[in-house]
Amino acid sequence: MLDAVPSGGVRGTALLLPGYTGSKEDFIAMLEPLTDAGYRVVAVDGRGQYETPGPGDQSAYAQYELALDVLAQARAVGESVHLLGHSLGGQIARAAVLTDRSPFASLTLLSSGPAEVAPAQREKVKLLSDALGVMDMEQVWQAMRALDPPEDADDPGARGDREDLRRRWLRHDPAQLLATGRQLVTEPDRVAELAALRPPLPVHVISGERDDTWPVPLLDAMAERLGAHRSRIAGAEHSPNTDRPGETAAAVAAFWDRHPVRPQ
Repeated sequence: MLDAVPSGGVRGTALLLPGYTGSKEDFIAMLEPLTDAGYRVVAVDGRGQYETPGPGDQSAYAQYELALDVLAQARAVGESVHLLGHSLGGQIARAAVLTDRSPFASLTLLSSGPAEVAPAQREKVKLLSDALGVMDMEQVWQAMRALDPPEDADDPGARGDREDLRRRWLRHDPAQLLATGRQLVTEPDRVAELAALRPPLPVHVISGERDDTWPVPLLDAMAERLGAHRSRIAGAEHSPNTDRPGETAAAVAAFWDRHPVRPQ
């Protein structure tokens, strides 16, 4: 985990969950502005992601099991935790809240939609799952890189970023990727359940201006169904946390400010 603590008083504590193939490092650029806003921020690798080991059995990555992990993490970091999940992490966060709402002060769904991913993304997940069935992680990585734009090969910055991503990718558990990939393509719409929680939980739906995993109009409609606060981050796509981290952190902190909790 990454645990970032403000130098002054703490206004609240937040738990951040990464997406499919992601890790806690996806939130690094948001940590400083969020701590500057007075929040302790804990970003985690989920079970089987990067530096959190997990078993090689796909059943260990059932959504309910991952939701129980989130509940345990929330109770470990404090009471009345602001929960944020990106993409797949948002759906796991939703499952945690629906299992037990009590540890949470709010829920932020960052580029995370109401149900299964868009058809083109379902095809990508299937291709990755098929590859994981016959290749090791290094072979899959090389196959994915063969699809990169040719100009990336000549860009030193892109090469450096790619090596960091490769290092993280190789430490993911294939069973986790297979099980959570299946979740992404079969997730039911649970928006009505979330909207029906009592007492109500404040919800924030954030996305970029464009998103090919869940279309932005679908995210707009989800926010309306939830009565949620809605933010669109200019210049961002599926990962506002890395595309526009400063602007995303400002939107997140402003939402948390509207739902204060007792400092931890």
